[in-house]
Amino acid sequence: MISNRESARRSRMRKQKHLDELWSQVVWLRNENHHLVDKVSRVSECHDQVVQENNQLKEEISELRHVLTDMQLGSPYPSLKGLEDITCDTAYLRAESSNQSITSSSDLLG
Repeated sequence: MISNRESARRSRMRKQKHLDELWSQVVWLRNENHHLVDKVSRVSECHDQVVQENNQLKEEISELRHVLTDMQLGSPYPSLKGLEDITCDTAYLRAESSNQSITSSSDLLG
């Protein structure tokens, strides 16, 4: 009878230890989940900013191509006719624009 009581006490202690370990794991997982949710939120915000910047750049490209086309049509210089085939290195432009202040395209056009 004493040995049964001792065995039951050890069993309760093991269960309590296991329960404590599980609660510790729950706390850790909740903390990890919170950090991951924050990280996803920051990445999502970054993504939205990049998409917005990309749309603005596409609009600017369209406007600049329109201006270039208008310039070519009204230009007395035949050498300007081939400019539409020139590609633009946007990575270079972004790097340069981050290094110096560039007047907005609306100021240039306007």
